[in-house]
Amino acid sequence: MNIFQAIILGIVQGLAEFLPVSSSGHLVLIQHLFGLTEAELLFDVLLHLGTLVAVFIFFRQDISAMILSVLRYCKMVFKTGSFSPPNEDSDLRLALLIIIGSIPTAIIGLLFRKIADQLFSSVLISGSMLILTGIILFFTRFVKSSTKDVSLFSIKDSLLIGISQGLAIMPGLSRSGTTMATGLFLGLNHETAARYSFLLSIPAILGASLLSFGDLAGNTHIPLTAYLAGALIACITGYLALKFLFYIVKKGRLHYFSPYCVIIGIISLIIGLY
Repeated sequence: MNIFQAIILGIVQGLAEFLPVSSSGHLVLIQHLFGLTEAELLFDVLLHLGTLVAVFIFFRQDISAMILSVLRYCKMVFKTGSFSPPNEDSDLRLALLIIIGSIPTAIIGLLFRKIADQLFSSVLISGSMLILTGIILFFTRFVKSSTKDVSLFSIKDSLLIGISQGLAIMPGLSRSGTTMATGLFLGLNHETAARYSFLLSIPAILGASLLSFGDLAGNTHIPLTAYLAGALIACITGYLALKFLFYIVKKGRLHYFSPYCVIIGIISLIIGLY
């Protein structure tokens, strides 16, 4: 892999990780067109870490508020011995819901990680899942506007969204698109669904990266400059993609991405067959 290819993959990762069009599906297609080998797919780990930095920057206020809220809660438990969380603390509630939602994601990821790695090289699987992503996004257009926010967000909601995130281990099935759509189908308002989706991605990306880090460390035939260039570009384009997506989500126009996913999915199927 050269620096030019790394930059292209970084742009694709940064845009497609947050826009509901599946970064994994696009990476499979681009890497197939570049003729990259399966071993070089380990490069995806750093690309995901690059976009993770973008999440930390974009949601820095939410993350800081949750951390402070958890610390206050721990201090209260230490002083009083009571484990009952205060009902009015929305930041603490959000942090707990993210932890709960991460549980099914982790279970699915650990159980099916090896299968997903094998499927990652399949353009046909990726194309099929991109089409499925497009269908899921299409049905969000029929979701009525809601006022359901974090205060009405249930444990069942977080578990279902966590399951949908776990299923997005399939290449071509958009993680952000699937989790946001699930949140909308469960009655969350658009901003809460998007906010929870991306905050929920933090432990998922960290966990997946830690599992793959050993393999990545042994993969030394790709130049370090290519790694760094791809990760940096993924971070910058990811941040810009987040700003754009939240503008679209607030307008209730998530389904606008549906035709694109279907078209790219069909193109992937054609390329995979021929």
